Amino acid sequence: MVAPVIGLTTYREDAAWGVWRQRADLLPTQYAAAVEASGGVPVLLPPVAGPGAADAVMARLDGLVISGGADVDPARYAAEPHPRTVSWRPDRDDWESALLTAADATGLPVLGVCRGMQVLAVHAGGTLEQHVPDRVGHEGHSPGGDEFGSIEVATRPGSRVAGLVGDHVSVNCHHHQSVREHPGFLGAAHAADGTLEAIERAGDRFVVGVQWHPETAADVGLLAGLVRAAASYALGR
Repeated sequence: MVAPVIGLTTYREDAAWGVWRQRADLLPTQYAAAVEASGGVPVLLPPVAGPGAADAVMARLDGLVISGGADVDPARYAAEPHPRTVSWRPDRDDWESALLTAADATGLPVLGVCRGMQVLAVHAGGTLEQHVPDRVGHEGHSPGGDEFGSIEVATRPGSRVAGLVGDHVSVNCHHHQSVREHPGFLGAAHAADGTLEAIERAGDRFVVGVQWHPETAADVGLLAGLVRAAASYALGR
């Protein structure tokens, strides 16, 4: 069986390597490595503004990961920015929204990771909680800097997420925002403080979002689930 091709959305940031310091399209290697370890072929998808670009990409992909990154522009869900909501990237917001529209049209399997879960919800008409510590009173979901928080998550019995990671799972997370409203999606996992940690679309199509970073853990059950769904999608083309 031919390995399914999985698109991974990327950052566009100032970066430095060797003698160079310039704008670059990049993503932590753990994403591509986790896809490869699960039997997929990773392809990076930098933000593209051209008309029809997202449709052209969908014709060549078997699965899609909306990866982590900066906050989503609050204007996309008709909200004023919280003082801690910063550094949103309109080019990436536009690109990932276009990719999700094209994926919905073709039935492509999708996994949203951290920011990606929030993009899924906002694209569906949902809203975000802009600063989780205001509600929960702690910084456990994002300790700061390049450090991941470690939290326990309980999954909803019978959910797709539960089938992939089990009833309870310890996860690595790095987010100060979370999904508040998620039309068309089911809540699939929560932290002990009530924070929504996963959503999924009802039905047979694989559309899952998680607030944690499955690519950082030895157990890549979620990415393996996406790759299996992508392989089935490829066979049905």
